[in-house]
Amino acid sequence: MNSKVIEINNLGKQYRLGQVGTSTLSDDFKRWLYKVRGKEDPFLKVGETNDRTQKGNSEYVWALRDINFSINKGEVVGIIGKNGAGKSTLLKILSRTTSPTTGEYKIKGRVASLLEVGTGFHPDLSGRENVFLNGAIMGMSKTEIKKQFDAIVDFSGVERYIDTPVKRYSSGMYVRLAFAVAAHLEPEILIVDEVLAVGDQEFQDKCLGKMKSVSGEGRTVLFVSHNMAAVKSLCKRCVVMRNGQVTFDGSVSDGISKYLEALNPSLNNGTIEAHHRTINSGNVFIKNIKIENQEFLTGNSIYFNNSISILMEIDFLNDFNDIIIDARINSNDGVELFHSMTLYDNDLIKVSKGVLQTKVNIENKLQPGKYFVSLGVHLSNGATLDYLENVLELNVLNVTNTNSKGLVYDFKLGYGRLNATWQIN
Repeated sequence: MNSKVIEINNLGKQYRLGQVGTSTLSDDFKRWLYKVRGKEDPFLKVGETNDRTQKGNSEYVWALRDINFSINKGEVVGIIGKNGAGKSTLLKILSRTTSPTTGEYKIKGRVASLLEVGTGFHPDLSGRENVFLNGAIMGMSKTEIKKQFDAIVDFSGVERYIDTPVKRYSSGMYVRLAFAVAAHLEPEILIVDEVLAVGDQEFQDKCLGKMKSVSGEGRTVLFVSHNMAAVKSLCKRCVVMRNGQVTFDGSVSDGISKYLEALNPSLNNGTIEAHHRTINSGNVFIKNIKIENQEFLTGNSIYFNNSISILMEIDFLNDFNDIIIDARINSNDGVELFHSMTLYDNDLIKVSKGVLQTKVNIENKLQPGKYFVSLGVHLSNGATLDYLENVLELNVLNVTNTNSKGLVYDFKLGYGRLNATWQIN
């Protein structure tokens, strides 16, 4: 059984908004008075959730609040969430670059952190000197650093500039050397924030391979990224954060699904806003729409090359004998790539008053990107009973199903090349 190397209990971090040093003398005195009496800081009782989308009234904000989870030795954990969710603040606390306001955390082992470009580097020192400086900070001996030095330089690809002051490095060179140092100086725990986005694709792939190698040696990796492909490829566990709190802790696929669903919450409850109804007769209403596939059960984002299904409940207020249902997928710039209509059992659909459940299964060969789904109900004479234009946003992720063969959609073939089948209940 794996032993815990990181344990976090009721962790919180509070910040005061505005300029540093604007606290009043009366506030400072009140804090001091409570402290000498052994009472809780009175200002910890105030403060708002760190929601950057809304204007608050308090001058205090909780960047983190009530964080509780533990990480076992050898685990590779992805931490994801929108900007401002508290991910970087959490990693800064675990890296000991800032202290928590409330709660506690325990870490067993040597920690190497890469939180931003050039973390721990002195700009006036050369790359070689910074390698030894970082190693010394981590508690390594000169002999241990020398043993890894050639591997660090080779991995970073900056051998020609290793004796040049790092202030003359580009951001890409900076992060190459910084990651090489963090990964090769044999830390028990490796903490990596979104810095890999600075490097080129070749270096990002190289870093992911190195982190996999590090985890295979029984070391622990905490990885923050907005690249869902990298998270899925590297991590075995996912922690989702929102407004300074942990909202999910579990499998990577479920975690990515929760994160992406939160980006488009209107899909979670199937609510159709009035402005989506481009045409409506008043007696037919499409409702409760959702997208399904083998990875995301109820999300508007899918993996590349995964088949998808669009489920609809259609409320008919009258009986109809000649119904046609259709679905369209347009590209982000409005080009129609897919259009399918249903003629159930080679005939028109006959429906009675009530709710009809419909599903269209689509063979997905769309390239990664953003698409929009439109849905409609029509009569055989062409009259439209209900039409929802661009009602759903569909995100095809650059993550291939492990069972796929990597098929790529050819836009030159035009629309209608995606095979589809309909189910009517």
